Amino acid sequence: MMKSLKNEEWKELRMPKDALRYKYAVSNLGRIASFSDKIIDGKILNGTSIGGYPTLNVKPFGENKTFYIHKLVAELFLKKTGTKQQYVIHKDYDKSNNNAKNLKWVTKEEMEEHQQSSPLVLKARKARLKKPIYKGHKLTAPVVKQIKKKIFSSSRRQSFKAIAEQFQISEMQLYRIKSGENWGHVNVD
Repeated sequence: MMKSLKNEEWKELRMPKDALRYKYAVSNLGRIASFSDKIIDGKILNGTSIGGYPTLNVKPFGENKTFYIHKLVAELFLKKTGTKQQYVIHKDYDKSNNNAKNLKWVTKEEMEEHQQSSPLVLKARKARLKKPIYKGHKLTAPVVKQIKKKIFSSSRRQSFKAIAEQFQISEMQLYRIKSGENWGHVNVD
């Protein structure tokens, strides 16, 4: 017999009849359990992890099937507010925190925006700025800041070709810096 935590609600994971030996349930706190008849008589499962995301692996009709726990919790406990909401994010960026209160249905654009403000992404950006120059690299973050100041200056009189020659880069590289495709993480003060 398993113990439910305070304010924990369980819902059965729907599978085709006779697909599995056991039934499975997911809680609003992100826990999973297997059971035969009643959820309360079930056993809490640890599951596995893929890329830091907790998962449940089952074999309905002998075929391997992997479920992401955060997606199951969202499907069973959260309502979508739009048809384009196909992705589930962790509000606190902790992949192992699958509490329904920490999850949210979002569109692809919202998910990408959320990922960009992740502490891990911000840390990687900061580390990239401090990276030493390796042979073959023409640009560094401080040089790119100078280039961006020249490109975006309201009193710019130099052509892109002249700026590119000054910094010994191609005009295409300059246009990519301007659009943010290259060196988009470097901001002008």
